[in-house]
Amino acid sequence: MITAESLTKRFGDKTAVDDVSFTVAAGRVTGFLGPNGAGKSTTMRMIVGLDRPTAGRTTINGSDYRKLRAPLTEVGVLLDAKAVHTGRSARNHLRSMAATHGIPRSRVDEVIGLTGLESVAGKRAGTFSLGMGQRLGIAAALLGDPHTVILDEPVNGLDPEGVRWVRQFVRRMAAEGRTVLLSSHLMSEMAQTADHVIVLGRGKLLADAPLPDLVRAWTTQTVRVRSPRVVELAAAIAGPAVEIVTTSPETLDIVGVPAARIGDLAAERGIPIHELTPSTGSLEEAYLALTGESVEYRTKEIS
Repeated sequence: MITAESLTKRFGDKTAVDDVSFTVAAGRVTGFLGPNGAGKSTTMRMIVGLDRPTAGRTTINGSDYRKLRAPLTEVGVLLDAKAVHTGRSARNHLRSMAATHGIPRSRVDEVIGLTGLESVAGKRAGTFSLGMGQRLGIAAALLGDPHTVILDEPVNGLDPEGVRWVRQFVRRMAAEGRTVLLSSHLMSEMAQTADHVIVLGRGKLLADAPLPDLVRAWTTQTVRVRSPRVVELAAAIAGPAVEIVTTSPETLDIVGVPAARIGDLAAERGIPIHELTPSTGSLEEAYLALTGESVEYRTKEIS
């Protein structure tokens, strides 16, 4: 379990993290989201002792990271995949890390196989592509078989097979009762991976909730209806809190009335229904609605 208690970090007159508190529980994948400049990387660096909080504290399973006797065996971390000696081979990079904790070489070979690095294990890390560098960073995070894993943008640069592997692997770790904190800007991937989400914006905590709850709270449910008598149906459903959009001569998108009620009204009036499809919003829509006022680096709309 990871905890942050009233965590604050200032760099001069800039507050990067502002009085943030949360808990990352074991047994689930927690997504860590926020726009660029939201404070995510700074928070993760404070969790693993790379930045000292201005105020507040973080703990991992009740202990300060800097006081852990064998941190590789307790916490696996990927914050910067480029943080390797570029002249070393992937295998030697992992062996040098393993030697600091008495981790056997067999474990090095195991994580090389686990992350698909067998064919390049003898090559210098400095020659790696972005995707292969990510795999090496993940291998390093897994080296000590830790109970807690913190991964910052782990699928950056990976091909579709690698992305799917990361998704399946972190979910399997969570199913084993481990603590998983996963940061990513890929909302579609996070929607398939995370059970719970923590969202920061301009250094402040914006949300800390199960993913389905966040989506429900920040999006609207639309019901797609197809019928040869949509004009009659629209008249029956219309009301002050109902939004009806005609998307074709036979289809409506309706907001404000649940699918069951639409079906009942149609049945009462003998109106045939050929489609009745409720759909909730996406994580991306919820995220954009939630962080809309917290984007520090905003792009212009394309006209």
